[in-house]
Amino acid sequence: MKLPIYNNTLITMIVFILTSFSKRYSVYSFSLPSISSSLLSSPLTTTTTTTTATTIKRCFRSSTPSGLNAAAKGGGRVSNAVVDKDVLSKTDKGKSNKKKEKLDTNPVKGTRDFYPEDMRLRSWLFGKWKETASGFAFSEYDAPVLESKSLYTRKAGEEVTQQLYNFVDKGDREVSLRPEMTPSLARMVMAKGGKGGLTMPLKWFSIPQCWRYERMTRGRRREHFQWNMDIWGVEGVEAEAELLSAMVSFFESIGLSGKDVGIKVSSRLLIGELLEKLGVPEEKFAATCVLVDKLEKVPLDAIQGDLEELGLDRSVVETLTDLMEKKSLDAMRPVLGEDSEALVELERLFQLCEVYGIQDDWIVFDASVVRGLAYYTGVVFEAFDRKGELRAIAGGGRYDKLLETFGGDPTPACGFGFGDAVVVELLKERSILPSFESSGFDAVVFALTPELYNEALAVAGKLRQAGQSVDVVLEKKKPKWVFKHANRLNVKYCVIVAPDEFENGEVSVKDMTTGKQRSVKIDQIADELVS
Repeated sequence: MKLPIYNNTLITMIVFILTSFSKRYSVYSFSLPSISSSLLSSPLTTTTTTTTATTIKRCFRSSTPSGLNAAAKGGGRVSNAVVDKDVLSKTDKGKSNKKKEKLDTNPVKGTRDFYPEDMRLRSWLFGKWKETASGFAFSEYDAPVLESKSLYTRKAGEEVTQQLYNFVDKGDREVSLRPEMTPSLARMVMAKGGKGGLTMPLKWFSIPQCWRYERMTRGRRREHFQWNMDIWGVEGVEAEAELLSAMVSFFESIGLSGKDVGIKVSSRLLIGELLEKLGVPEEKFAATCVLVDKLEKVPLDAIQGDLEELGLDRSVVETLTDLMEKKSLDAMRPVLGEDSEALVELERLFQLCEVYGIQDDWIVFDASVVRGLAYYTGVVFEAFDRKGELRAIAGGGRYDKLLETFGGDPTPACGFGFGDAVVVELLKERSILPSFESSGFDAVVFALTPELYNEALAVAGKLRQAGQSVDVVLEKKKPKWVFKHANRLNVKYCVIVAPDEFENGEVSVKDMTTGKQRSVKIDQIADELVS
């Protein structure tokens, strides 16, 4: 039967609209025969229009996610995309009268933006860390910033377990941004363990970004970069002495002395011996150390509940803290005895520090140094500001049993972590932080006329091939603007490609320090500016 022209036209329009809509959003499957049969039955009338609209609605409903499986079984192509309920409103091309909310341009609380000047400072600091690590023959490594949460939830009571940036990912896995690097290192060592694995000893370093949701103070943020140096496979304190020497070497490289910074040294073995004499069971040593470490920040009353949970009497901690006030090994001998393993170990470490030349100016015995992580087992140390204005600058120690907590074999290991924020604050406070206002670039090149732009690029290419960092002025600018630009970048030279000089095979070079200007042959430009 031949259809009226208006019905054919209407069918074509509807099919075209629905097909286009389906392709655009990949979320609907349409039953076009249902629509066609409705339109084919009679001429276009008000009743027909209403019936057709009802049919279209029915097709839409049957093609939503609840009907997708049925459509798929019928052989039709069905998108796996999620249906967007607001898809129609998003296709509205009309202007909205609603005022757009202004973007908050501040970084998330506790985090930082790094503008070019900040990046120059960061690169300088990282460079100093890497130079020190290289000088002591440490190899660099890295690991994912995202780890399994279980990697960090070793012991209850550690602050780090309450400071995690953790969440459940789309695979229903509990994950966390790393709060420290040592557990990741332990995981990597364990992954390569066994026969044919890593050859000990290892001397590795890294500069990871770490995340902790903690109270912010001067030099303490919720994200920071941390220089980590670790030695695995060495049982003796020779490893700790090497690490302490590397730390001092870095301090000296940035202009700090033993008058600015000291390094407190003690041992978990020493505290363990004290706890044993006080009748505290060995299985409670690590948890007690974590609590004692908190006493530097909070009063004894604040940890009373934790003490009771451990079954410790308040008098035990009071006695322990009194003993830890002693400031020399000789003062500890009457308490621990001459055969104390902890004292013998510390004496050997201090002897090695004398050989390294760091004992007298830098190293301080302080029995109160505990460190707040439960995995420490031996020597612990902490770099501090001698003026007492800043929190701990760096810290570390021995953690021989860390792999055991992950189901691995005991492996001797020690290391330290050194945050970027506190040391920068210290350098500012001492007024010895270098200036990073200068871009560090060598030259600016610009064409005085647009016709010479290609020639300016060629000149810049010669300088870059010679190892110079060169900024080319990419737009048409007046010389006054270019010279101000060169001053802002604090470059050494400004190279002008001008018609008169170029005809003679030359360019004009302005020394931005002296203000003097001279002509230089183009084929000699690299030699002239690099020498």
